[in-house]
Amino acid sequence: MSHLITYLAATALASSALVAAATLPATAAGHDDHPRYEQRSSVVLGSIQYDSPGWDNRSNRSLNAEWVTVTNTGRYAVNLGGWTLTDADHHSYRFDHLRLVGRQSVRVHTGTGRDTDHDLYQDRRAYVWNNDSDTATLRDDRGHTIDVTSWGRWGGGHRH
Repeated sequence: MSHLITYLAATALASSALVAAATLPATAAGHDDHPRYEQRSSVVLGSIQYDSPGWDNRSNRSLNAEWVTVTNTGRYAVNLGGWTLTDADHHSYRFDHLRLVGRQSVRVHTGTGRDTDHDLYQDRRAYVWNNDSDTATLRDDRGHTIDVTSWGRWGGGHRH
């Protein structure tokens, strides 16, 4: 009787292994057939101050009060070198040699200033983000869309 139980158990285990192997996705075998942009990134767009407080007088202070926060929500550093931040009118800012450590944020200001680990400056003399409606798009160094946030008629704060 014990031989019969052992045989049946072995047959059941072998059958289960065959079924499990047949249903494994290709990525489980070490192959990554998914394009990079379909993978979730730990880098996201955070708060956006698109309407500079006070008068829009194009002073550097007013321009720098317009900003976008980019946050690495993951534990590991991400190199943002070559990544871009773009508005709906195709104004684009290119990140240059920025290593964003885990759980760190950086603010990208519109005006001029001295870049630090927490504040970057686009060095523009005009506003980028439209107050009534706009879309902020973050793309990696290969041009793949990482995150998008819209406000106003394009989404009212909607995150894509």
